[in-house]
Amino acid sequence: MLQIECISIFDMLKIGVGPSSSHTLGPWRAAERWLAELKRNGLFDQITSVTVNMYGSLSLTGKGHATDYAVMLGLSGADPEYTPIEDIHPLVQYVKDNQTLKLGNEKKIIFDPDVNIIFHRKFLPFHANGLKFEAQLTSGIKKSKTYYSIGGGFVVVEERKNAKKKKDAFNAFPFPVQKGTELLAFCEQEEKKISEIVLENERSLRTDSEIDKEIKRIWDTMLECMYTGCHTEGKLPGGLNVKRRAYDIHKGLKGNLSYENPEEWLMTIRQTEVKFRQILQWVSCFALSVNEVNAALGRVVTAPTNGSAGVIPSVLMYYMVIENHGGTMEHIKQFLLVAGEIGSLFKKGATISAAMGGCQAEIGVSSAMAAGALTELLGGTPEQVLMAAEIAMEHHLGLTCDPIGGLVQIPCIERNSMGAIKAIHAAELALGSDPKEAKVPFDKVVQTMWETAKDMSSKYKETSEGGLAVGVYLSDC
Repeated sequence: MLQIECISIFDMLKIGVGPSSSHTLGPWRAAERWLAELKRNGLFDQITSVTVNMYGSLSLTGKGHATDYAVMLGLSGADPEYTPIEDIHPLVQYVKDNQTLKLGNEKKIIFDPDVNIIFHRKFLPFHANGLKFEAQLTSGIKKSKTYYSIGGGFVVVEERKNAKKKKDAFNAFPFPVQKGTELLAFCEQEEKKISEIVLENERSLRTDSEIDKEIKRIWDTMLECMYTGCHTEGKLPGGLNVKRRAYDIHKGLKGNLSYENPEEWLMTIRQTEVKFRQILQWVSCFALSVNEVNAALGRVVTAPTNGSAGVIPSVLMYYMVIENHGGTMEHIKQFLLVAGEIGSLFKKGATISAAMGGCQAEIGVSSAMAAGALTELLGGTPEQVLMAAEIAMEHHLGLTCDPIGGLVQIPCIERNSMGAIKAIHAAELALGSDPKEAKVPFDKVVQTMWETAKDMSSKYKETSEGGLAVGVYLSDC
């Protein structure tokens, strides 16, 4: 499964729309890519109809993950990073009501979602998340292309025609890293922290001002998401009648605090005195808030997936609110650089797709990312950073993906809270330990996670065919 890839932290931390990076953001991006390819080949104006075929996990849990919404939005020319959230439902409803889709926001075609989006239970050989776009042209010819959503919003075609390009870009990195041991070797050789090594790699792709601007955009999205989740009450859509809990938890914690916007909210929280039990409540509140927004098709940062989007912002907020009231954008940048790099190591050596590896590939990886990043901010050595990441993943090995009703709600939302708490604890364990005495190296836990993923029954890989998904009846919810 090892891949030679140039993976920027901005590949691992992407802004998009919930509820799933592999089932929503990936198919959305695939639709955009397909339309762009048809335009490059001069075929766009010849399209008379479009059919989308979903396979495997995209079919089994697609409607619960809004995959049908995603392809309609992608085909309509909407952008997951910038399209106003309030416009999403009206855009989809227009297609449903009128059975008409404005392809690329340019060309109207007849499109009935019940007819033109087909869900097949069959799994394609290359990956569990496959989807094929078919276009009927005026000439009578059909043009089709199959894409695979491999987790975290990453989309590939089976033939991997871009493999050489990715390899060349990887080799352009001053510090090309595929394993933890290689990362540590560069840190020792250059006498740098992990974040400093990662920053040098990012500088081969972008200027410092571009890096800082994108880091701030990611953090602003995370902060806005937490703020929204903490200030929104009611029930989540989808039919499970799941009550939003972040609102009540936050209301109980904040008391009479006064503020006007997310930035003021952050500064106000940082000035309050917090007891130990309240620390756990705040961290849980931050994590729950993100994934409640995600479950409601809100805008989140894929970190490394949408289903696990709450772990990293909640642990980063823990640092800013509890550990360092003087924390700045430089600390946020350092945290995200380390987190992104750890996530990329799991993607290269294993998977970040729940359809391939269960929830260990989502919550497990996000917890490892957050644990390592927090450890560096708290003064840990590069060896302790990877030790923390290893500890966090070690205690998520074998975690299944079994969403009830195919929705990213139960048990997904609570798992973000648990993943965040485990990340903080893993960081503390690593900081109090000598990495030379560690029995399980970071690279070994990556390899073990992938071996566990391969051994895991498909029932527990985002198919809703096992675990809680069948153990709990929808009528009970």
